[in-house]
Amino acid sequence: MANTSSAKKMVRKIERRTAVNKARRSRVRTYLRQVEEAIAAGDQGKARDALSVAQSELQRAVAKGVFHKNTASRKLSRLSGRIKAIAA
Repeated sequence: MANTSSAKKMVRKIERRTAVNKARRSRVRTYLRQVEEAIAAGDQGKARDALSVAQSELQRAVAKGVFHKNTASRKLSRLSGRIKAIAA
């Protein structure tokens, strides 16, 4: 348990930051799920549109420090590869 006033303040700040990061992570996962659903449906156009929205959201999360840059790149690369495979 925090004893000093600065430690108590840090606990409050961490709680707020955790809530914001949790919301951001959830938002990104929602957009990624929409891409997955479009891929599963076999709709390449819809999947491409969903990927562009998910990409911007994922990059924003990277900028805010929620996701690592390489993690975002890996996810986008794998999704775009699966979208390309729909046409083949």
